[in-house]
Amino acid sequence: MTLLLDNKTLTDDRDVSGSVGTSESAVGSESAAEWVPACPVTDLEPSWGEAALIKARQIALFLLSPSEVYAVSHRDPHTDANVMARGIVGSRGDRPTIASPLHKEIYDLGSGECFTDPSLLLETFRTRIVGGMIEVEVLS
Repeated sequence: MTLLLDNKTLTDDRDVSGSVGTSESAVGSESAAEWVPACPVTDLEPSWGEAALIKARQIALFLLSPSEVYAVSHRDPHTDANVMARGIVGSRGDRPTIASPLHKEIYDLGSGECFTDPSLLLETFRTRIVGGMIEVEVLS
């Protein structure tokens, strides 16, 4: 099977049905991170966020297609409120976005970059789908 991480296709021995990567703002080194099951893909509705508690962290998950899942911090970088899963999913060109439900700052779901205020950055996490289960890479 193949595994898509950071827009590069890699080989993986496990049953991987799809995945999505993020950029530099994602969790750092491979040795200090682990893949943690979050939920079955079927638990998410397309273009709608859900919050998950993963390794004592609140993470917002977004399903954009059956094989495209994004994970970001549930904490809004502008207000520190845990609300990002309730944001509005959209896009800027070909880049999927999430707009904060409080002050409508718009963030790139892949990189965490804020389009409306460059001083803000939304933490992102790499994801993958293994055997129908969404996994999120988080620090150990």
